[in-house]
Amino acid sequence: MKLYYAPGACSLAAHVALIEAGLRFEYERVSLKEKTTASGADYLTINPKGYVPALALDSGEVITENPAVLDWIALQNRSLSPGGPLGRTRLLEVLSYISAELHKSFHPLYVGVGEPELAKAKAVLTRKFQLVADHLRGEYVFGDRLTVADCYLLVMLLWAGKFRIALPAPLSALRARMLALPSVQKAMEAEGWGYSASPDTASPQIRTGSG
Repeated sequence: MKLYYAPGACSLAAHVALIEAGLRFEYERVSLKEKTTASGADYLTINPKGYVPALALDSGEVITENPAVLDWIALQNRSLSPGGPLGRTRLLEVLSYISAELHKSFHPLYVGVGEPELAKAKAVLTRKFQLVADHLRGEYVFGDRLTVADCYLLVMLLWAGKFRIALPAPLSALRARMLALPSVQKAMEAEGWGYSASPDTASPQIRTGSG
């Protein structure tokens, strides 16, 4: 199995989740600008959408889109999904919110909009982060055990640090807690992220690409 990633991008979520799941996998860097992989392959032949993550299974199937990739990983190791009869449904609910609301709301910050639009985008993200904080059930999204939802949320919290978006105290604490995990440190080192371990300043030092 191989994970295709780009440094600073949301593919970090899948990288951390794969390590937490104890799955064996390879990983390969993608140039989102050139649409090529580190080995020289045309990335569009792997994922025609052109962004990351893409997870190529041993069967030859390729999974794209973070919610789908993370859901698949959680199905391989059920400890990364909340329990109960609605566990998977609640997980998909949170992954969908992160993807459609948080992730999407960062777009204006990366395309170079004017100051009024930038301020508006940050205000929107501040409100959405507060909503997430209000629904935390413990040290992590679903309580005292890490799930793949935390892996995706971590990337959003790192991007918040990059753009100096103030986070509610519970999310700052969650970010610091995640950054202290061996799986996160291993994935970030492998992908070439630079970061501060401080919960108030932790942020990627390289630009994110699409996805």
